[in-house]
Amino acid sequence: MPAANKTTAGELAAKFGLELRGDANAIVRSVAPIADARAGQLAFYSTEQNSNAFKILPISVLENTRATVILVQPEQASHAPKGATLLITDSPRGNIVKILGEIYREKPRFGISNNAHVERGVFFRKKRTVYIAQFATVERGAVIEPGVKIYAGAYIGRNVTLGPGTIVHSGAHIENATIGADCVINAGAVIGKDGFGYTRQNGHNIFIPHVGRVVLGDRVSVGANTCIDRGAMTDTRIGDGTKIDNLCQIAHGVVVGSECFLASGVGIAGGVVVGDRVLLGGHVGIANGVKIGNDASVGANSGVFRNIPDGESHMGYPAGPGTEFMRHYAWLKRQTKQ
Repeated sequence: MPAANKTTAGELAAKFGLELRGDANAIVRSVAPIADARAGQLAFYSTEQNSNAFKILPISVLENTRATVILVQPEQASHAPKGATLLITDSPRGNIVKILGEIYREKPRFGISNNAHVERGVFFRKKRTVYIAQFATVERGAVIEPGVKIYAGAYIGRNVTLGPGTIVHSGAHIENATIGADCVINAGAVIGKDGFGYTRQNGHNIFIPHVGRVVLGDRVSVGANTCIDRGAMTDTRIGDGTKIDNLCQIAHGVVVGSECFLASGVGIAGGVVVGDRVLLGGHVGIANGVKIGNDASVGANSGVFRNIPDGESHMGYPAGPGTEFMRHYAWLKRQTKQ
């Protein structure tokens, strides 16, 4: 586990507006699952079920926990062990996210390593608030906003702007890109390199020069070893709050809306337009020029070759409406039994 910041139940209650029952001075040294928690740890118990992925644990788990501090709903508080300090909330799942961020918050880092290569002509909005680790490279013309952190070995090219509070992890490579506020670029991600754009002339494959950018909105997360290509003539754009998993490929000129989830291995071909709040399962492939509507979802390992309207769930290869896919699958199973 990463190092935790020691706090108290009272401090957490005051910071997050929680009802406190018990000892305000109860020390919280770390967070643990409720079945495994020990003295000095905080755990949570919830009957919320926002999706099928959330499993409700037996009430006996709450009754027998050894956690010092328990985040719990009002209707479950009577089942907590005697002597435990309770933080009461209607949404333990929602508040545990905030508490994790507080307890495991990284200590502030500032300064530029003597072993970093920062060229003359880099524009710092507030240089004293920036952290640049050893062996990172920042080229002339880059714009670094306040609170940016650039970790060891990362490369920031001359046509890059990093928005306030953005974090670039070790080994990431960014060129020809404008990155919004509070983004996270994970290790090994490559943003802003040329896309796979070629034309065939006289029997030869000829590269098409790329002059577009990559534009990331605010609060975008880009997973490890994910690649986002710059546009050929238009920009590749990723909307606010979108989260991209590891090992994804987003081609030139793609537009992805806000608050989307792209699971590991997603591959999106050039010119695709993805709406807002779209869910793409692992290893989904999307062909050139396809449009996916707002609030749509695509099941894992699907191949998308045609447009998907707003709000529809598609799956399969080639992908189609989920109910249609299940009917085809059921028919196929019946045929194999004959």
